[in-house]
Amino acid sequence: MGVRRLGMVTAFMAASLWLPISGARAETEVDVALVLAVDVSRSMDPDEQELQRQGFIEAFRSPQVHDAIRNGMLGRIIVTYFEWSGVDYQNVIVPWTIIDSPETALKFADGLHDNPIGRLRRTSISGAIDFGAKLLEQTGVEPVRRVIDISGDGPNSSGRGVAAARDEAVAKGITINGLPIMLKRPSGFGDMENLDLYYKGCVIGGEGAFLVPVRERQQFADAIRTKIIREIAALPDSSLIRTIQAEVPANCMDGERGMYRWDRN
Repeated sequence: MGVRRLGMVTAFMAASLWLPISGARAETEVDVALVLAVDVSRSMDPDEQELQRQGFIEAFRSPQVHDAIRNGMLGRIIVTYFEWSGVDYQNVIVPWTIIDSPETALKFADGLHDNPIGRLRRTSISGAIDFGAKLLEQTGVEPVRRVIDISGDGPNSSGRGVAAARDEAVAKGITINGLPIMLKRPSGFGDMENLDLYYKGCVIGGEGAFLVPVRERQQFADAIRTKIIREIAALPDSSLIRTIQAEVPANCMDGERGMYRWDRN
């Protein structure tokens, strides 16, 4: 009898030790850790930058995004938003924020609304990827997936090669998605005719990676909302989303050929 009672006590103690740990882990798990990396280089007109920012604000105010978060396996995500331009400029606008309700999503949107937009020279997608990867090491939670969301209107023209930065991030289990912005016709250095093909071949990567190109101003808000929902809940929309399965003709050195000459200026 004494041995049996001792065994029951031991089992109870083991269970009581295990349960709080499991609960604590559950509280720190999220469906996705999402880095929103947004181009504010001078190739973007001020009205384009405002349109871009407003698109993200509207996305996190959207009931469709709220539903996507709620319907996730855990029902919560963690998100941060930073602006980038040259290799030495990355500015966190809203730090890591847990979103687990419409109220917390609206608070995140308010944080975007209440902060001014920067505007600086050069375009370093590689710098944005590297910075995003560092941010993903600082979440303080355990995400099921880790995603960097790159939006921009030109190829990498500052810092190290974009393909190397992408490959290092993907090797860490990070997925990189893209929002190539193609509202203007190419007119000089740093512009690219087929930016979507460049993003497909040189920027995005990892499991389930995709891009949503924006060619018209009226597409902005819908494209951003669609992309955010896809990143949260894996709900594709074939009319906007292009996966990375197709053959890629882009040259990843485009945009980088003259960057050393420009960086010296």
